[in-house]
Amino acid sequence: MDYWFSEVQTPNVKFSIKVDHHLYSGKSEFQRIDVFDSPEFGRFLALDGYMMLTEKDEFIYHEMIVHPAMAVHPKVKDVLVIGAGDGGVIRELAQYPEIEHIDMVEIDPLVVEVCKKYLPKTACRFDEPRLTIHYEDGLKFVRTVHEQYDLIIVDSTDPFGPGEGLFTREFYGNCFKALRPDGIMINQHESPFYPQDAQACQRAHKRIVESFPISKVYQAHIPTYPSGHWLFGFASKQYHPLRDLDEARWNLRGIHSKYYTTTLHKGAFYIPAYVEELLKEVE
Repeated sequence: MDYWFSEVQTPNVKFSIKVDHHLYSGKSEFQRIDVFDSPEFGRFLALDGYMMLTEKDEFIYHEMIVHPAMAVHPKVKDVLVIGAGDGGVIRELAQYPEIEHIDMVEIDPLVVEVCKKYLPKTACRFDEPRLTIHYEDGLKFVRTVHEQYDLIIVDSTDPFGPGEGLFTREFYGNCFKALRPDGIMINQHESPFYPQDAQACQRAHKRIVESFPISKVYQAHIPTYPSGHWLFGFASKQYHPLRDLDEARWNLRGIHSKYYTTTLHKGAFYIPAYVEELLKEVE
């Protein structure tokens, strides 16, 4: 008999993947955590029934949430990562020698432990000496800091459950205060395609625009995410994601990437007309 994992993406759409093995199932105080093995996408992580990453396409998400900001900001030394319990963001950041310290704030320690054991290709840099992990609520943590970070990456789950507070006006305002005068915030911005997800995009964009003088949206194509079309937010106090892109500096680093390039960086900010209209409605 064939076994399939199905994620409900809308009341009328399911996304299904054939499964070979159910490797782990457990429940923390925050959410249910499952790890499956599949013939097409390799191992994948699901939280409360929603797919968070697969071994086959996670590189797209993690490269695109890290490298655009690093190619723009000229001197990132201190980074705050909120969420990111799978370790992919830390893996990408660890490639930058100029970063002096990374604070990672993850609400659920069980996610980190499960990913270390079952998703070692993603969770491979938790031993990074520049990393400090704080197991607490990111919303509360960011209230306590002032002009401490050059870059904040918000690698949150969807805007419900444990991640709900990371999409509020208060949270984005506190991120603004936690950044130095030339700081950048990057956040995952949901998909613009299905109506319920599009509303979440609009709400997040409206609240970020109210907090940051520069607020742009860019895109990536991730096969296992709803509709395959995913957005990220680039919010900054000073740097523009295109005008301040330093292609030569980033390319000289010699970082191996499978999705991100500085050429793609420029194209990613040219979003489809329907997404432009969606965001203009709330700007």
